[in-house]
Amino acid sequence: MADINNVIIIGSGPAGYTAAIYAARANLKPILVSGFQPGGQLTITTDVENYPGYEDPIQGPWLMEQMQKQAAHVGTEIINSQVTEVFLNEKIKKLNLDNGTTLNSKTVIISTGAQARWLGLENEHKFQGHGLSACATCDGFFFKDKEVAVIGGGNSAAEEALFLTKFATKVYLVHRRDKLRAEKILQDRLKQNSKIEFIWNSEVAKFNGNDDLESIDLLNKQENKISNLKIDGVFIAIGHDPATQLFKGQLKMDEGGYIITDPDSTKTSIEGVFAAGDVKDKIYRQAVTAAGMGCMAALEVEKYLD
Repeated sequence: MADINNVIIIGSGPAGYTAAIYAARANLKPILVSGFQPGGQLTITTDVENYPGYEDPIQGPWLMEQMQKQAAHVGTEIINSQVTEVFLNEKIKKLNLDNGTTLNSKTVIISTGAQARWLGLENEHKFQGHGLSACATCDGFFFKDKEVAVIGGGNSAAEEALFLTKFATKVYLVHRRDKLRAEKILQDRLKQNSKIEFIWNSEVAKFNGNDDLESIDLLNKQENKISNLKIDGVFIAIGHDPATQLFKGQLKMDEGGYIITDPDSTKTSIEGVFAAGDVKDKIYRQAVTAAGMGCMAALEVEKYLD
């Protein structure tokens, strides 16, 4: 019979690494499967100013490297592989990895995160962290007294645009239709804010710049004309996709694919399975809240195993 582990953590962002640190310190001998993007979304974030404990800005990849080293140092076994299949409904959970191995465990912590939806333009990746962002609460501060654009038309785009008016002198809201999908109360706030200007029936055709983003080409779909907008920063706000495809049909999820957990808990609909971080949180989506949930999950696993 294959070894039965106490806990396996799927995913290696702030939630996964924090869960691993707490589980290791509880002598649970955790295994962490890092997934296809070890470190998660912070690995494509440059300056991080809002993670507690650091006076000066730190680099996202460096922070994740430190968490990974800390998790390993306290006794986490880290496997650089991806989970391809899970069987969660049995008392002993089974996970198949893409390296051909199968892991068995009494408990599983899911911390596979979520990814911002991007536009898919050819030079988009080049400017991520260099004027292009998908998180106003993470990066808005860097655009103090500058002009920015928000791309999108739903609640998240409206909220990002309003948040950015705290820092930017001008916020363009670019939407491909002639009206927003955002709630009416948010639309009213946008219209009342003198810093916000709407650009309707338009979508980004191209990002321009050398090292940093300098302007965007906008295609007006009604007139079929391209115009250039000089800009200091662009925030893509067209939604997030939680990485939950692997668990569909086994765990309860909401309509957006986020895993549903008990109130004030990381317990999922299956006993012995816990979820932490952006995979279950579509409201805050911050590294520090994800880390907090990773801590909660490990403590709940420890209590469950007792």
